[in-house]
Amino acid sequence: MADPRGFMKVRERELPANRPVPLRLMDWREVHEHRSAADDPQSATLLHQQSGRCMDCGVPFCHNGCPLGNLIPEWNDLVWRGQWADAIERLHATNNFPEFTGRICPAPCESACVLGINQPAVTIKNIEVSIIDEAFDRGLVHPQVPQRLSGHTVAVVGSGPAGLAAAQQLTRAGHTVAVYERDDAIGGLLRYGVPDFKLEKRHIDRRLEQMAAEGTRFRPNVAIGRDITWAQLRSRYDAVVVATGSTVPRELPLPGRDLAGIHPAMEYLSRSNKLVAGQDVPDAIDAAGKHVVVIGGGDTGSDCVGTALRQGAASVTTLAIGKQPPTERPANAPWPTDPVLFEVSSSHEEGGRRDYLASTVAFLGDESGRVTHLRLATTEYLPDGRRVPTAGTERDIPADLILIAMGFTGPETEELVGQAGVDLTARGTVARSDDFATNVPGVFVAGDAGRGQSLIVWAIAEGRAAAAAVDTYLGGSTELPAPVTAGTVALRA
Repeated sequence: MADPRGFMKVRERELPANRPVPLRLMDWREVHEHRSAADDPQSATLLHQQSGRCMDCGVPFCHNGCPLGNLIPEWNDLVWRGQWADAIERLHATNNFPEFTGRICPAPCESACVLGINQPAVTIKNIEVSIIDEAFDRGLVHPQVPQRLSGHTVAVVGSGPAGLAAAQQLTRAGHTVAVYERDDAIGGLLRYGVPDFKLEKRHIDRRLEQMAAEGTRFRPNVAIGRDITWAQLRSRYDAVVVATGSTVPRELPLPGRDLAGIHPAMEYLSRSNKLVAGQDVPDAIDAAGKHVVVIGGGDTGSDCVGTALRQGAASVTTLAIGKQPPTERPANAPWPTDPVLFEVSSSHEEGGRRDYLASTVAFLGDESGRVTHLRLATTEYLPDGRRVPTAGTERDIPADLILIAMGFTGPETEELVGQAGVDLTARGTVARSDDFATNVPGVFVAGDAGRGQSLIVWAIAEGRAAAAAVDTYLGGSTELPAPVTAGTVALRA
């Protein structure tokens, strides 16, 4: 174990400094800049001290906080000892893509950290991303080519974290796997939903190079349901994994919604990401010189804030219908649950304003049909828990560009149901048993398509577990790990 008295010697939680705000607003590079522990003594010292804070606790609840079951105390100890090859081996044992989770996961493992009961939690997320970045820098990440092929074929539809995790696991098990993606590049929302200042796309590309070297085949620009029907796909492959995500945006059907200048957040982010990638985007949405209003205070809304600021918005306002969350763990969310807390993301550090208890009443526009203002009212909580606008508190704020970042309602299922005949749940997600199997033999579902909108760690965990289920279906047994079942619930207050 790491230094058993480390948490008493180093009581402060310390993270590497972000790049200065004025500098990072001038480009799209990551806010966090990796400094190799091999070349930067200060970075090496910080990692040594922070990994040493990991306690020799009897039951490490960080294992439960993360659905992947990451072996966090083990790789903390190995980082403390400077054993990077062993650290990445233990990290990869449970997580296919720590370079993604270490950057964009909200780290429920840290909420469950035993040290977090009475001290700031161990910097698990930063240690995780440092391990994988060091591993790539030191040439410790290699393709794991299967020793023999099974003769079975699997189609994975969707190339987000769930689909890629399932594909990599099944390829390593010896199956011939093809990943289908309707967009022009592999990566799903990692590619076009997450801005580069949170996840530079080189991290995706180098992982895809590893997967291709292992034998996974990629088929971008193929929309299953249109270019190939679901029935045709099922007939061509021995098994199919549906990992299409939860992509239907939650709408806000209020007066004036049809005005120009109002967009779902992901529509704005995907087009902006394509511009950053150097693509020609004729219908690009530009925030330059505009008063931008983001409706929704989650991660997607935060991504919109950072993107609009980099595009040169005149102002950016984030609206949340509810109360501002507490800064400390509330009594109704005891350790080790994952509480909802007030957080200042890197985008919020960069500028903009955040308003709470703000209910949108209507969108207002000019004679040409473009939005110009947003009408708000103060939110009132009713005894039954509903949140409604308070009469008499209406006010108008300037809004040239409005981005609706209220989450997603579920997957796109019309073609999947009509052509493949899969059943849906009452929530509109793809119905499945505990082993991720749908009602159609040989068709499985993993990630947000079956779970509903969730975290990247849940997507990877479900992709790994679904791969184990598919391997069992094809061969009668499996040696692949299955960290979760389809019915597992999150450890959240």
